[in-house]
Amino acid sequence: MTESNRPPLGRGALDRDAATRADQELLSAAWCDPRARLLRIRGVEVPVVARADGDDAGVRLALVPTEGDYVAARDGGAAGHLYLGRIAGAPVFGEAVRAAGADGDGDERASADPVSGGTWRHPFEIGDALEDTERELIAVLSALAAWHASAPRSSRDGSATDVILGGWARRDARGAELFPRTDPAVIVVIEHRDRILLGSNALWEAGRFSLLAGFVEAGESLEQAVSREVFEESGMRLDEIRYVASQPWPFPRSLMLGFTAKLADDQDPDALVADPEEISELRWFTRDELRNPVEGLILPMPLSIARWLIDRWIDAGDVHAD
Repeated sequence: MTESNRPPLGRGALDRDAATRADQELLSAAWCDPRARLLRIRGVEVPVVARADGDDAGVRLALVPTEGDYVAARDGGAAGHLYLGRIAGAPVFGEAVRAAGADGDGDERASADPVSGGTWRHPFEIGDALEDTERELIAVLSALAAWHASAPRSSRDGSATDVILGGWARRDARGAELFPRTDPAVIVVIEHRDRILLGSNALWEAGRFSLLAGFVEAGESLEQAVSREVFEESGMRLDEIRYVASQPWPFPRSLMLGFTAKLADDQDPDALVADPEEISELRWFTRDELRNPVEGLILPMPLSIARWLIDRWIDAGDVHAD
């Protein structure tokens, strides 16, 4: 699968450089490399600046030079500088900061201004304007920062843990290594006679539709999860379930596994039964309806695998039409 045929956030543009994160001397040397850069994250927001060409629609991540000493952990066990990997050989680190005045404690890591002329933006707002490597930096840093914030202590006994491997793991007092948790979720294009099924989540605003999706349960295969989730949310049975591609979704820690499927031959497409607790509306859409959405129809954001799968299905129909 070529890079252009992979979902956003899943194109492998970043060199994760596991050898450096495993060696403290190499890690310190990478921090002191004149080419090294630091990406800060504030909650889920990232700092961006306008691109040098002056394009009003173009932005890039505001990476700053590394300064001072490399710090693996802060007071209280909070993560310090996280080693993200390399871009064209240059080391890149990440760090979680707080908004100035958020805690009232004068924390020097608090930052209201990411860089001169920069602004804090949600990745969903600007992700489709960034380069693949920048998107992957956001994915890696978001996942690591969220994990460190939610799991500073051992899940075994609640004892304090130390940050190791450049921020990619923690070690408890017994020497056990703890790693970031990833929750697998399936998402599926369900096709029937040149239409696909989309649903509107009960918590979304009116008019927003996406593919049916859900988390994989314990002891369940991916294909079983696809069948179960679709039946629970729509009452429909499937056939020809096939894996397509995956996408990390670090908001906060999911891995989205994309599938296609056909409606089973014995199913009535008009007999949809929406799960009242999760789905407010189910609807079949043609390619033309998705290619030229009517006013009020909101499709998934370009950064998501949901939109990538929908666009892929639309493009497949165009190819067949030619």
